[in-house]
Amino acid sequence: MFKRFATAAVTAFLIAGLGACGGEGDSYDEGSDYSVDAGQELDQGGGSVAGDSQPDAGATADASVFGLRDETRHRTARTTRATRPHMTKKCTTTTRRVRHTSTTGSGTKRHTRTWYSTEHAKSCKQVRSGTETYTRVVRPEQWCVSLDDVGGDKGQDDVWYQVTRTTYDTAVATDEHERMEFTPKDSGC
Repeated sequence: MFKRFATAAVTAFLIAGLGACGGEGDSYDEGSDYSVDAGQELDQGGGSVAGDSQPDAGATADASVFGLRDETRHRTARTTRATRPHMTKKCTTTTRRVRHTSTTGSGTKRHTRTWYSTEHAKSCKQVRSGTETYTRVVRPEQWCVSLDDVGGDKGQDDVWYQVTRTTYDTAVATDEHERMEFTPKDSGC
């Protein structure tokens, strides 16, 4: 009996450990032939909601990529005016009478003194007070670089990556079809 319990406990421990190791990184989308970041939201068609193009199979956000510089693209932030509830802080003050007692002496010489005080309490909460307009960011500013022959594969052409502003500036200063290596922020643009 003890041997079965020990075997079951060891098996459960190994499964939990392997599950913790396998829960990170990329997950495979069964409806398509590419992997996506586990935290990235997908639409019903299998594509990424955040980008206009499908992610590349070899692209991961934490690995560097290399290839021949093709094109660069700067996409400005897209904003819109929107409304939301305007919240204000409303506070109320309450008072209550508190009874206090103090005892001195002992036995027949025991004397109890009673007095009262008023305590104030303040409670605040957020309440809706009309609406307010604000600027909502529909798409953040993006800097993008396209590479040909990604990873040395002649068939991997016109692959877009979102990059930092520094990498974008370096790409603009680099001649077309020059070799570039960088770590992308995201795939697609």
